[in-house]
Amino acid sequence: MEKHWSNVEYLHQSVSNPNIIIKGTHSYYSNAYTENFEDYVVRYLYGDKYSREHFEEPFPYDKLYIGNYVCIGAEAVILMGGNNTHRMDWFSCYPFTDKIIESYQQRGDTIIGDGAWIGMRALIMPGIKIGEGAVIAAGSVVTKDVEPYSIVGGNPAQLIKYRFDENTIAELLNLKIYSRSEQEIEGLIPLLCENDLDTLKNAIYALKHLNK
Repeated sequence: MEKHWSNVEYLHQSVSNPNIIIKGTHSYYSNAYTENFEDYVVRYLYGDKYSREHFEEPFPYDKLYIGNYVCIGAEAVILMGGNNTHRMDWFSCYPFTDKIIESYQQRGDTIIGDGAWIGMRALIMPGIKIGEGAVIAAGSVVTKDVEPYSIVGGNPAQLIKYRFDENTIAELLNLKIYSRSEQEIEGLIPLLCENDLDTLKNAIYALKHLNK
């Protein structure tokens, strides 16, 4: 397929790294201007294809979990691999070979929640959790967890605003929209592309009764 901004890479079709876990079939990367998602976006110190094939496993691999219906803009970077062997609590950050094992510290898994949107050239630091429906502005550097349905931006990324009021966000999370089958979500598309919460709730409650 010719590369063009209107064509995207669906992650469930392309990702082969066992440390990258993709939920569902709708999350995509806008790959028109770069290599594929696994080679360009996900930056591993250890855990990429080369290190898995050529080195023993000196460190446990942090994993990347990506929810369903996630949109990842062109040239975004998701940085993995803990502190990359640069200990800031030591006097020297240099990764001396004889101290390489001790210098590595895990940051934990990176989790991108369902329905999140990561803007072009955003940088996600290791061990970050991005909540359901969150938006990361283009060019942002995300250094701390992002709350569901919030919009963050800047370097370091700060809260700009929430997409909805507190009660609406709580109700959306309680509905567990993205835990439903993809077939059911497809049927809810007209309501998900509106902002009438009561109508959406009624439709989901109706689905629950149909499935009993």
